[in-house]
Amino acid sequence: MRADMADPLTLFTSIGLSEQKAKETLKNDALCSALKDAIAQAQRVLGAAGVDKATGTLLYTMTSRLRDPKRLGFLTDHIAQRKICTELQLAAALEFVKSHPQDPINQQEFESLCGVGVVITPEQIEDKVEKVIKKHKDQLLLERYRFNMGLLMGEARGGLMWADGKMIKNEVDMQVLHLLGPKTEADLEKKTKVTFHTAQHSWELKIEGRSLMDELRGVALNFHKPGENYKTEGYVVTPKTMDLLKQHLEFTGGQIRTRFPPEPNGILHIGHAKAINFNFGYAKANDGICYLRYDDTNPEKEEEKYFTAIKDMVEWLGYKPYEITHASDNFQRLYDLAVDLIRRGHAYVCHQRGEELKGHNPPPSPWRERPVEESLVLFDRMRRGLFAEGEATVRMKIVMEDGKMDPVAYRIKYTAHHRTGDAWCIYPTYDYTHCLCDSIENITHSLCTKEFQARRSSYFWLCNALDVYCPVQWEYGRLNLTYTVVSKRKIIKLVEEGTVRDWDDPRLFTLTALRRRGFPSEAINNFCAKVGVTVAQATMEPHMLESCVRDVLNDHAPRAMAVLEPLKVTITNLPEGIRNDVRVPDFPANEFMGSHVVPFTRTIFIEQSDFREMMEKGYKRLTPDQPVGLRHAGYVISVQKVIKDAQGRVVELEVHCCSSNEAAEKPKAFIHWVSEPQKCEIRLYERLFLHKNPEDPSEVPGGFLSDINPNSLQVIDSALVDISVSKAKVFDKFQFERVGYFALDPDSTADKLVFNRTVTLKEDPGKM
Repeated sequence: MRADMADPLTLFTSIGLSEQKAKETLKNDALCSALKDAIAQAQRVLGAAGVDKATGTLLYTMTSRLRDPKRLGFLTDHIAQRKICTELQLAAALEFVKSHPQDPINQQEFESLCGVGVVITPEQIEDKVEKVIKKHKDQLLLERYRFNMGLLMGEARGGLMWADGKMIKNEVDMQVLHLLGPKTEADLEKKTKVTFHTAQHSWELKIEGRSLMDELRGVALNFHKPGENYKTEGYVVTPKTMDLLKQHLEFTGGQIRTRFPPEPNGILHIGHAKAINFNFGYAKANDGICYLRYDDTNPEKEEEKYFTAIKDMVEWLGYKPYEITHASDNFQRLYDLAVDLIRRGHAYVCHQRGEELKGHNPPPSPWRERPVEESLVLFDRMRRGLFAEGEATVRMKIVMEDGKMDPVAYRIKYTAHHRTGDAWCIYPTYDYTHCLCDSIENITHSLCTKEFQARRSSYFWLCNALDVYCPVQWEYGRLNLTYTVVSKRKIIKLVEEGTVRDWDDPRLFTLTALRRRGFPSEAINNFCAKVGVTVAQATMEPHMLESCVRDVLNDHAPRAMAVLEPLKVTITNLPEGIRNDVRVPDFPANEFMGSHVVPFTRTIFIEQSDFREMMEKGYKRLTPDQPVGLRHAGYVISVQKVIKDAQGRVVELEVHCCSSNEAAEKPKAFIHWVSEPQKCEIRLYERLFLHKNPEDPSEVPGGFLSDINPNSLQVIDSALVDISVSKAKVFDKFQFERVGYFALDPDSTADKLVFNRTVTLKEDPGKM
């Protein structure tokens, strides 16, 4: 399809972009134009062969990342001529042209630094890994799985710069397993060092065999004791403070009280997991209580589904709220307190419009000194619906730490509330509601993220201005992850654009998405504990979370066998109709944890990649000249005949099998297999975004929607899985041997199971 004749949507889909990705590209004029030019040039080079999907993907990645348009033709030629044929080479090429802006480009230096023409074969990888493991064999046998496997990866990559990282990882895993065998109980014992921080100090705990979350919950942070609020730096003491604290202690009995106060206008994400763990965990550690309080003061954006989802996620993480409350429970009391605040001369009714209050230095209100009685009358009229929206607000007489003057306490919204209906047409703001609800619930420690530090003085001021009990606000750093967005507005945009299916799309980092992908709640809690409680904002890499997931799933996900790309194998020396039962341990490292039975018949299926027609150096699996063992079956198979289709593709093998005890020599490898399997759909997920910080304009000038990874989802609809998983329930988790960890998706039906890949078996070093 010629680039100058086809409509852009058809052109972009013809090179392998999804229709959704093509539509997104069309919205970015610069990217659209560059990609069309690149395709046209590639077509001139390739001629009748056209641009295939692999080339198209590289062209798209190149045009979306290229900063200097004058290098477009140069890089396009190298991609079309197959001189650049991997993502690794392309990344090096983009970095080279970025660091060499001057003409002319030194062709020899470019090709040398970008691996042009370098092809790394699987045999080279196997040979290199074999040498590295041989070098460290004694130490590996001594330390077993406590050995630093990263050292093996690093040395293997050292001589294979342009090799596929996943292939190296898989080869290291396979050869280590072959050397050491499955993990034993001793291998699985945890030895962990955890560091905890507060604004005042930090310390270390060395723990063995104990949950990281137990340590987080059990550590007493350097917070004030209940009733000793006045000892906290910055706390404002008034003549009534001590009496109010005495009443507070009489009511609470000195009990720790915290709260988790989400807004019910979106789904919780990984950052909220830290807040949940901190609020609930701190209370639990000190025999206290924690409320789940919905900050439902904005009826325009709140929906019942969010209330339900928030509660579900809190409970999924293992916490039970002492009580579920709502800011709206206190609407009448908050209104009465606002009347009192005006009466005391600390608030007034203002008529400045919202647009007048925007910016860094909005003009002061001309109504700031309006008489108290006049403001009381006007506030009552606001309450009775006698003003239009935006025509009047109640503002508090205080300058906040960030310089914001007289924040709004009440505004008019003619929107029905999900709980109070049309009873109110005025609603309190966060700045007004938050501290007063904390006071009403006798919260001892109001734990907030760092951005609320600018509101701490107003928090203390408002409670003291009304002579009510004043809790203490403590701040901690937010938890962020790279390669994702968590903003509600941006996730909604991703859903509306069709980039993701919904809030629970497994490529997102909402808690519902992580649960659907198969992340155990325990792993998320462990991750939060590893991050620790710090004042500084923490931005973590996804692979750290994935490592916590592997630790939990390795201990708790039963094993099964699945074949993603099946190759039929007929065992000719077994009679028709024979069916033997093979017992497979659920956890090979501890066979006392149970097992399951799978059938073994004359016909089995193996992975296509576990057979090669031509024997190649270093290849250890099945070839016409090399037998291979079948995991758990006790058999070794050797090829008798290779059957191909009309296009010359291998479609079936006829093999001979014998007991592994009878084999002439021990096979070099054991592969997984299935027999009488169940067909299933497998969804393989990668990062949703190409760059670490998709919201950073300096990294992604076209905006986060232009940074979508076109390969973030791969669907395999013809995979086969053994029958042991046929009774699985939604979210049940398994380790598919030699493949990865998977969880059953809610889209599954009685006729077809759907599995999401949670994480690979080992960390991909390319993601570090």
